Amino acid sequence: MPGPSARTATVLTGAVLLLVTGCSSDSGEDRIQTIDAATAAESPVPSTTPAGTVVPLPDRIAAATFDPSTGTVAMLTDDARTLLTVPASDPAAPPREVALPGGIASLSAARDGLVTVPAGRGVATVNLADGTVSTTPVDADVQTAALLGDGRIAVGTADGDILEIGSAGTVTHTVDGLVSVDALGVLGDEISALDRRQTSVTEVDLGGEKLGMALRAGSGATNLVTDGFGRILVTDTNGGALLSLTADPLMMHQRYPVPNSPYALAVDANTGMVWVSVTATNEIVGFDLSTGTPVEKRRFPTVRQPNAIAVDSETGTVFVASGTGDGVQRIDPATP
Repeated sequence: MPGPSARTATVLTGAVLLLVTGCSSDSGEDRIQTIDAATAAESPVPSTTPAGTVVPLPDRIAAATFDPSTGTVAMLTDDARTLLTVPASDPAAPPREVALPGGIASLSAARDGLVTVPAGRGVATVNLADGTVSTTPVDADVQTAALLGDGRIAVGTADGDILEIGSAGTVTHTVDGLVSVDALGVLGDEISALDRRQTSVTEVDLGGEKLGMALRAGSGATNLVTDGFGRILVTDTNGGALLSLTADPLMMHQRYPVPNSPYALAVDANTGMVWVSVTATNEIVGFDLSTGTPVEKRRFPTVRQPNAIAVDSETGTVFVASGTGDGVQRIDPATP
């Protein structure tokens, strides 16, 4: 089974994040050093025909995920007001449009046929099987959310707090101390938080209501995903790198150069192949991380602004959605 190795490209053991240098924020009592949150590089007009097939979509897409229980690819528009869902087996089928309240364009990993989307001062939970939406109010501006199981949701806020919301819709635990919480990763009982303005990854102890170890994640991290191989994967967009970490304890195992603005991430749940979009050149790259050094296995030209990736874990098919409204692309990695 693929997974992190003790032989690493770059290893940082026991490193604890104290401060991140960069532009100083003058607000807040602690005068925490922060940077401007990194963003994907603007893509040029493609000079190469995208691989696979491309299906038109009516909107610009900011995030995507695949749900194995329903075989659905879910894609969130950049205004977070619409979730488009299509069967992975028939991406040319007319997408179901699920109306949402709008908010930050962050889409959780699917769990048991559900996904969550920030909805201003609330979290919208979408049932991918029937398209129904339920909204849980939150007394904070929600940046990101993750499904924890048993009806619980972890919520990251613009103020740097992580909240656990129970099945009854009430806050059961609160952890503060970050500048902003832009992505949450779940590995079993372990939760990690990405703070783009501190470009850091931090362990979160929800039950103990405290933060744990923190590591700097390059010079401008943007996205974080976790996978079934025990990995926390992060794109360092400003620094041009793919980072691989593990939890309990939080430790960086691999840092591999990925030039030209690496941004979106997705993992093939069966093979462990990690797919990274490169927005400055309109490409996706597939990496094998099973050895000490990531190995590039595949590279494909994409639609313009490949800001979102999802992988069908049953077939290995990769879906790439455009952030400029150029559609969704279906790629069979076995294609020569």
